[in-house]
Amino acid sequence: MRRFDHLGDVEAFVTVVEKGSISGGAIALATTPSVLSRAITRLETRLGAQLMRRTTRRLSLTEAGRAYLEQTRAAFSLIEDAERAIQGQDGALSGRVRLSVSTTYGHFRLPEKLTRFCAAHPHVHVEVSITNRNVDLVAEGYDLAIRLGPLPDSGLVGRKLEDAPLRLVASPDYLKRTGTPRTIEDLAGYRCLPFFMPSTGRPAPWLFRIDGAETDWTPEGTIEIHDDVLGVVSLAEAGMGICQSYDFIVRDRIDRGSLIEILPDISGRSRPFSLVYAPHRRLSAATRTMIDFLLD
Repeated sequence: MRRFDHLGDVEAFVTVVEKGSISGGAIALATTPSVLSRAITRLETRLGAQLMRRTTRRLSLTEAGRAYLEQTRAAFSLIEDAERAIQGQDGALSGRVRLSVSTTYGHFRLPEKLTRFCAAHPHVHVEVSITNRNVDLVAEGYDLAIRLGPLPDSGLVGRKLEDAPLRLVASPDYLKRTGTPRTIEDLAGYRCLPFFMPSTGRPAPWLFRIDGAETDWTPEGTIEIHDDVLGVVSLAEAGMGICQSYDFIVRDRIDRGSLIEILPDISGRSRPFSLVYAPHRRLSAATRTMIDFLLD
């Protein structure tokens, strides 16, 4: 009896999870939803466990499904590594890397690093999801993610990319109309542009350092920015108020004169960006190389 005649069913399961639906998996594998549905049912029967809950609107993995998904992905990664080792492409690195990254890092930090990576390794297929949502790396099939802020105790491996300095800015037109605040207390009399964190539904505090002491100040305003943090910079540049953002985002705008830094004497705080990945998944050669490029 063949030991692994069910690998097609395993591939069907992994693909459906990665694509988020049976119909999406069918398109990726050039087959029909009914074929994939039967494949997953056969696999569950073979394992004696339910791997996913299927409704008309969504799919969700069971605990058994999550564990099986992680192990089968690792197994497929081993097969891919073995094929690359035998076949090669004149020694060229190949494979696929799935990366989730926030909008701030995805627009302003990642492009330079990704350009160098793709120039050095043109045979690697890179899938980049730019979103402010914290993805589930294992359940959604991502190899790596770049996340903002201190890492929660999630069991993920975290390696710091940088501490990104923050700057308080507004447009020349806005400051011409309102005058320039001189102290942190003055900010309450100005239109501030708070960004509401998706994870908490509350405005992200502005971070300052006053006489060596770290101070968090919560901005309030009649305009609330949700979902895309880059919106605070666009609105500030349009003369709508004051925002705090990363130096790597506003530096060029300050140099061009479309934004002016406010209260530089109490700046100096930063927020960390980190690269995270699952500790128990065997990383492909392409993923390991991508990690080195991002950390460089």
